[in-house]
Amino acid sequence: MSTHRLRFKLNGADRDLEVPADRLLIDLLREDCGATGTKLGCGIGVCGACSVLVDGELVSACLVPAVFVDATAIVTVEGLARDGALTPLQDSFIREGGFQCGICTPGQLIAATALLGEHPRPTRDEVRSWMMGNICRCTGYYGIERAIDRAAGAR
Repeated sequence: MSTHRLRFKLNGADRDLEVPADRLLIDLLREDCGATGTKLGCGIGVCGACSVLVDGELVSACLVPAVFVDATAIVTVEGLARDGALTPLQDSFIREGGFQCGICTPGQLIAATALLGEHPRPTRDEVRSWMMGNICRCTGYYGIERAIDRAAGAR
């Protein structure tokens, strides 16, 4: 099988890797880069557990061929906090009980980060619509909504 050399930024750090041509972004992140915060849930782009930002755009890492991220900047849940300081959104998830089992939390945080980047003060309907692509099997949706509302107020 052929391989491809990829050069990209992951959470602000330059990466240069040779990967198989059929490698998916989720596998690149978890296996090749050690960014295991990004979770594989459904594997078909429905659950949102593998949500990451590629050049600021929200994507499902389980659907994206790794070769598509050459020369891009990727942000995973590990890249949200800076110098050990949580973002207002991460702090709000803790304070508002925006997580339970934790499987969906990384994807929820990434999706909510993208939401607040585009809509700094979203309405409740905008939050619900935007976050529809992230499934929480523990039904922690109210805590997630409160966390996003709180973080939007902190901006």
